[in-house]
Amino acid sequence: MGQCLNSNIILIGPMGAGKTTIGRQIARVFGFDFFDSDREIEERTGASIPLIFELEGEQGFRKREQDIIAELAGKSQIVLATGGGAILKEQNRKLLKSSGTIVYLCASLDDLIERTSKDKNRPLLQTENPRAKLQSIITKRDPIYRQLADIILETNKMTVHTAVKKLEELIYKL
Repeated sequence: MGQCLNSNIILIGPMGAGKTTIGRQIARVFGFDFFDSDREIEERTGASIPLIFELEGEQGFRKREQDIIAELAGKSQIVLATGGGAILKEQNRKLLKSSGTIVYLCASLDDLIERTSKDKNRPLLQTENPRAKLQSIITKRDPIYRQLADIILETNKMTVHTAVKKLEELIYKL
């Protein structure tokens, strides 16, 4: 059995990589509770992520995100899907690293564009050129994701079922 079965599984990666979808399934596999930091923020504030961005700016949102991550990182035997930018704050990186096994879910730019193109709940992509914006985000964040990750899983054209099975295998190997 992998070491992580006594700790948390934390999913990081860009928007559209599959953190929430795969996270829910992998939580079921291990019998862990599932949390999505963005959904937790929305539930507690009663506001959507785009509205929080509009009213408080990205900085206000990142502060809320930091508070939620600090709280959730204190739990055990959970799967946590983080927002794509959660890793930008050093405090979040330290908390996540110390609280579980970090899995970087990544996918090609084309796959990410396809998965996020119709989703209006992604304020950073509400721009003239979402593809360029997403490429810029990935270029900036990919080295941080890779540095933090204990496991890197390229989801690309994988089905959710295949990705979950592969991730389960990788976790057991740790």
